Order: sequence, then C-alpha cells, then structure tokens
Amino acid sequence: MKSTDDKTIATIPEGIMSVSDLATWGVPIVAYVRHKGATGEGSWAIHAADGTQIGEAPDRATAFAAVRQHDLEPLSVH
Repeated sequence: MKSTDDKTIATIPEGIMSVSDLATWGVPIVAYVRHKGATGEGSWAIHAADGTQIGEAPDRATAFAAVRQHDLEPLSVH
C-alpha cells in the first residue's frame, strides 16, 4: 500500500484476477428466480448461479423470500 495526502491506496498486482475468476465472482451469493408456465399460471423456479434448479415456489414473493432465507441475493430472469 502506498499513502498519498492522508489517503491509503491499495495497489493490486497486475493479473491478480483471471477471466474465469471474474466470471465466477459473486456466484456463491446469488440465486436466479424464473417464472415457469404460461402467463398468469405456473410456478417460480429458483436456480443456482450455474443453472441448477435448487427450488420452486408458488409465487415470486415466496421465491424471493426463500432465496433470502438462505442468505443469497435473488435476481430475476426474464
């Protein structure tokens, strides 16, 4: 670290994050919620970041609540 004008700036070595590291950054903390079925019908699927279905709920609000109960951040997929 270097210090300039009472501010400490962290220096990051070049190449510290690979392309695959960047692609998977944050993956363990998100879950995707997607509607299944026709408009107005069906359920809501909950998927891990890698696409694996990990749950299902009768409505969007319940799906988001379930995701948050497991300390994940819900994201909508259209």
